Amino acid sequence: MDIARLAIPDVLVMTPPKFEDHRGFLSETFRTNGMADFGVDFPWLQENHSSSAKAGTVRALHFQTSPQGQAKLVRVVRGAIFDVAVDLRRGSPTYGKHVSAILSADNWKQIYIPAGFAHGVCTLEPETNFTYKASAYWEPQLEGGLCWDDPDLGIEWPVKAEDAILSERDTKWQRFSAFDTPFTYAP
Repeated sequence: MDIARLAIPDVLVMTPPKFEDHRGFLSETFRTNGMADFGVDFPWLQENHSSSAKAGTVRALHFQTSPQGQAKLVRVVRGAIFDVAVDLRRGSPTYGKHVSAILSADNWKQIYIPAGFAHGVCTLEPETNFTYKASAYWEPQLEGGLCWDDPDLGIEWPVKAEDAILSERDTKWQRFSAFDTPFTYAP
């Protein structure tokens, strides 16, 4: 597995190898001991599958607080997404900054996002499907979010605000300037 650190080094982009022949391919998309070398050494407890019919569907910027903070491992199985992670860890040298990556069924990349980050995606193609592993079970009472298009975050989304397809809930999250983070950076 090819693993690279992004500008926020705790966020990883991984590309699993594909072994192809006349039948198709086989790819080992996840291996616990391969990730332990990068500090990812906990069990994954839940896996989710998201499907979006249209390009420009935004699911953002979500997080889950302690004691059930969620790390995520995201992989696209059909279509493509713009994936973004915002550092919410107080005391982090990259607090309030973000990194992003394009994940697609074609490029076969995955992204690892630690707990303490807000996570969001925007579909780039119609009929996009992605899955993600989570390090903790979903607990609705611990869920939070930030305004996806907050100019203070400076995320260059690949869709105009007026064209984005959002849930009602995702239109009501607070701005980063009003956010009191529950996360702490632990170097």
